[in-house]
Amino acid sequence: MAEPLLAIRDLRTYFISKDAEVHAVDGIDIDVQRGQIVCIVGESGCGKSMTSLSIMRLVPKPHGKIVTGQIIFDGEDLLQLKDAKMADVRGNDISMIFQEPMTALNPVLTIGEQIGEVLIRHRGLNKRQALEQSIEILKFVGVPRANEIIREYPHQLSGGLRQRVMIAMAMVCKPKLLIADEPTTALDVTIQAQVLELMKKMREETGTAIILITHDLGVVADMADHVVVMYAGQVVESVHADVIFDTPKHPYTRALLDSIPSLEEEKDVLYSIPGTVPNAANFPQGCRFAQRCPLAQDSCFATMPELREVEKGHFVRCDLI
Repeated sequence: MAEPLLAIRDLRTYFISKDAEVHAVDGIDIDVQRGQIVCIVGESGCGKSMTSLSIMRLVPKPHGKIVTGQIIFDGEDLLQLKDAKMADVRGNDISMIFQEPMTALNPVLTIGEQIGEVLIRHRGLNKRQALEQSIEILKFVGVPRANEIIREYPHQLSGGLRQRVMIAMAMVCKPKLLIADEPTTALDVTIQAQVLELMKKMREETGTAIILITHDLGVVADMADHVVVMYAGQVVESVHADVIFDTPKHPYTRALLDSIPSLEEEKDVLYSIPGTVPNAANFPQGCRFAQRCPLAQDSCFATMPELREVEKGHFVRCDLI
């Protein structure tokens, strides 16, 4: 297989204060090939969003810190780049669609000013050229009245339009990698489907690789080439998308799939995973899913399992597999 566009190795992102040390991301390995869509899935608080912020080197300071690891992007370790060089990469080679478009967009700047700023910063265009290209990218992502909307402010747009604007900003420089953090949250199903189709179109036309962070396994089934399942700051399963639905290996992955309502099967009570995700400031000694796992044995509570390849291209963190 060719050298991956992005290779994350033993990444650890902690939040450190005088009272606690929170292991938000705790030793993960993820590869993203060129033009590939990789979905990162898991419950809230498992480290998905913090992984994306670590890639962008936007971990909240002063308490947040990337403690160790490598993030190799296109042959360079992003963690070794100076701030000015990283600013050149961010928004140009790697772009991100943030979770909440209403809070991610600047409320006092017009849509045209916000998209144009990216082009002026990374492409060296003047204001007129930036305005013209802003209109073009808005049309490309399906925004109606693009000539008028560039003069409007975020609060004047619907949630779906704001999300399209966020995608336009992220794609205007044709990045090699797009990170989308829950891009369909709070959108109705029709707009959700349109946003996902738009991302597929961009991948096909520009060759952009996509990291899609979601908790929605329906989105995963529709979008993913490869799936990474995270739990309590770690990768617990990583495999091609087809395999994750046909033959999931890790008990947590199976539990997630069992939680999906079925149209063929009538149930009085929907299945839910018992218990809660362990506190990231005080993880248990052994397997972090052991307290919720129906298959757990005594050894699971004593020893942390390694992420290992159980079949070709199929990695699982479980000693019972």
